[in-house]
Amino acid sequence: MDLKTILKEMIDRGASDLHVKAATPPVFRINGSLVFTDYDAPSVQDMAAVAQKVLTPAQRQEFESTREIDFAFGVPGVARFRANFYVQRGSVAMVFRHVPVDIRCPDDLGLPPVVAELAMSTRGLILVTGTVGSGKSTTLASIVDIINERTARHVITIEDPIEFLHQDRQSIISQREIGGDTESYGDALKHVLRQDPDVILIGEIRDAESMQIALTAADTGHLVLSTLHTTDATQTISRIISFFPPHQHQEIRYLVASTLRSVLSQRLIADADGLQRFPACEVLINTPTVQEYIEDPERTSTIRQAIQEGFVQHQMQTFDQSLMQLYKEGKITLEAAMKASSNPHEFELRIRGIHASSDKTWDAFEDSPANREPETEISRL
Repeated sequence: MDLKTILKEMIDRGASDLHVKAATPPVFRINGSLVFTDYDAPSVQDMAAVAQKVLTPAQRQEFESTREIDFAFGVPGVARFRANFYVQRGSVAMVFRHVPVDIRCPDDLGLPPVVAELAMSTRGLILVTGTVGSGKSTTLASIVDIINERTARHVITIEDPIEFLHQDRQSIISQREIGGDTESYGDALKHVLRQDPDVILIGEIRDAESMQIALTAADTGHLVLSTLHTTDATQTISRIISFFPPHQHQEIRYLVASTLRSVLSQRLIADADGLQRFPACEVLINTPTVQEYIEDPERTSTIRQAIQEGFVQHQMQTFDQSLMQLYKEGKITLEAAMKASSNPHEFELRIRGIHASSDKTWDAFEDSPANREPETEISRL
């Protein structure tokens, strides 16, 4: 199996991922959909030979011991990739993800303008959340790139593995990879505050220890960036609290309320032709009102309402507001918007202009210049 040729075609066809396993032709993921290729299905021996060729001696030893491994590598003349090798039905299987060399700005990625503003924050915790493949790493890389371009700060990243490579510009970027540069997230985080950081990027918060250190670092005047596998802002707050035992919950609520800067939750929505995907992004900014809702467990569920009402004043938006913008701009279909909506029934009624007169939560969104209906001769009269 000529892996380099397949990876090159992956890039040429704009695929985000490549799946390879024995007895099945290689499969691309293109705009969220799986597409089978015309290549011959590799054998068990082919898969073992590819693993032997791609992995370093140390990685081979780890793979033989754990039966799975994450790492990143570059193919000269092709691109950079993040890879996961694992074992299924007794044979090696692989997934490769394309990591772009060029880091795009938030505007080019289709993210809200507030993301670039958040990158200039000097302290606090910014979490980028979403499911696997929703673009979390790409958004974090874009934020770090803005910091690097516009400010003079020391940024330390702790990643598993390192995906995007940053070159020092205004800032200095120290990128540490789990397994190569440090043993674990826990070990790296125990010492990170002694390495004079201004900004700390944690590839993923996985446990109470890493969450506690992230909150502490944010509380002591650092900007902390990280990801969580949560679907929206409200669930993110609940997930943070759930990392800790019940007797600590109220203490953690106060700490989160005082240190959280923002939660950016993402979903990628395909256009009508399935040729392009656009990010729907929920944005939570930690305003005084949101702080109160975080501190009070009885009111945490009303955070979504605070987001809806903060569209103009604080540049917040819910998923449904983001989907509404994408739909009005003609980027996605109504069917796709409703499928991704948090409340499809309410979303459809809004499209049709039907809502309760007492419901004021969308007023700021609909009254903003970007979302007003075009003025006609009749409406002017």
